[in-house]
Amino acid sequence: MADGGARLGHQPVPARIRPIDAESDLGEDDAPATAADTTVELRGVGFRYPGTERVVLHGVDLTLRPGESVAIVGRTGSGKTTLLNLIARIYEPTEGTVLLGGEAAARWPRGAFRRRLGIVPQETFLFSQTIRENIAFGFADGAPAHDPLEMAERAGLGPDLVQFPNGLETLLGERGITLSGGQKQRVALARALALERPVLLLDDAFAAVDPGTEERILETLFSLDPRPAILLATHRRSALLRVDRIVVLDEGRVIDSGTHQELIARSGLYADLYHREEMVEELETL
Repeated sequence: MADGGARLGHQPVPARIRPIDAESDLGEDDAPATAADTTVELRGVGFRYPGTERVVLHGVDLTLRPGESVAIVGRTGSGKTTLLNLIARIYEPTEGTVLLGGEAAARWPRGAFRRRLGIVPQETFLFSQTIRENIAFGFADGAPAHDPLEMAERAGLGPDLVQFPNGLETLLGERGITLSGGQKQRVALARALALERPVLLLDDAFAAVDPGTEERILETLFSLDPRPAILLATHRRSALLRVDRIVVLDEGRVIDSGTHQELIARSGLYADLYHREEMVEELETL
């Protein structure tokens, strides 16, 4: 579900747009004193790559509250990945403001801001280390609070581990080349779950996963206690039927929002996209 920009965290760097460099924020973990929660807000957010006339996002308003699940839906190129990139502070908006806990992102040390987020991109980066070490990446001592095997099973990777000769100790090739696309996505999800961040960003993170595995993963995600706020760009029906709210993007603008039933009843773009996906999934099962 790429949207014309590159995918979450894997974009070329256009001139005058600087991706977030956390180097100056290493060790800065304190949130602003007035940040009472982890509500994510976008207020009038717009984004345009310099040197181009194309505005990727226009005046986007969106709120993701603690424990809430929201799906972002739209055609290819509608701005879904760019929206997630801005929330992750891969880039900063050229218009409007991203807020976390009621505070503008600029008031947060970048390291502290990022430590509130678990991110699973479409194309994740894995290291030439073991699966266990990849899941544990992000912990200062390399030891997550939870068993990496438990996290792998929650992410739907359990059946695959049985087939690997060394299970969690299986050494991966460069960038995880020895794994399938779906396996790489599940390792990235296991990593995000191990971090236990209060906000989880999923950029079409189940695109390479079969429907049965996806259903098991979603069952786990939506039964986590406490449940993180979940924002996912997706077109998969199983996810759309579970979320609390759906936001519809078209050409960089929010054109509709509501529950699945509300949007289907309106017979707009969402209904068209949903029924198209319904046909695709039925054909895949033939």
